[in-house]
Amino acid sequence: MTALVARNVVAGYVPDLPILKGVSLTAQAAKVTVIIGPNGAGKSTLIKAIAGLVPVSGGTVHLNGAEITNPRPDRMGALGVAYVPQSDNIFRSLTIRQNLDLVLRNAGKEAAARREALFTRFPALADKQTEKAGALSGGQRQFLAVAMALAIDPKVILMDEPSAGLSPKAAQEVLEYIRALTEQGVTILLVEQNVKQALRLADHCYILADGRNQVDGAAQDLLSDPVVGQIYLGGKRVASA
Repeated sequence: MTALVARNVVAGYVPDLPILKGVSLTAQAAKVTVIIGPNGAGKSTLIKAIAGLVPVSGGTVHLNGAEITNPRPDRMGALGVAYVPQSDNIFRSLTIRQNLDLVLRNAGKEAAARREALFTRFPALADKQTEKAGALSGGQRQFLAVAMALAIDPKVILMDEPSAGLSPKAAQEVLEYIRALTEQGVTILLVEQNVKQALRLADHCYILADGRNQVDGAAQDLLSDPVVGQIYLGGKRVASA
């Protein structure tokens, strides 16, 4: 079952200077779809365009068959979509509990129960819930960001480089938890800098370069594909071949 589809998306921060030049992808429900590529490929721009944070000037985005191109970012939660940015994804000056309460502010009578359910899922956060979020380790901060995303009970989570800046152990723990979310029916669209970890984690992979699709396929198949290395070294571009 298809959850999210981007078709021929053209997008960028400045009018008439697109970073994405007709990118397409499909994310299957309850699967991990990963986007990789060299620096400047447009990976983060694609995630932000889907989330309504970068204007789309061409192409379409569909969620569960309904078009959502250029959504209002503050409406994404109502659509069942959560976005976890690479940086500034928690409020460091607030406590862990206050971070969650901020996300749950519109949950009404369910807020307290949802917060406690999240603390049950993340006991390390529960133990420190009255401490400032800025005092957490890098891995714990990412888990808090994931918890804040889960607070809205999303069907789709868009994640931008969740392992960036983490120790190898913390990165593995975060990525394994993200993978496990698919067992609960959550669809993950992930940008990841660690290529090998990403390909081992994901079900399907899209490789971007120069703002265009280059290669896509089953993640496990691409682990041993020499074209992947060629794209990262700059010597191979499908679009210019």
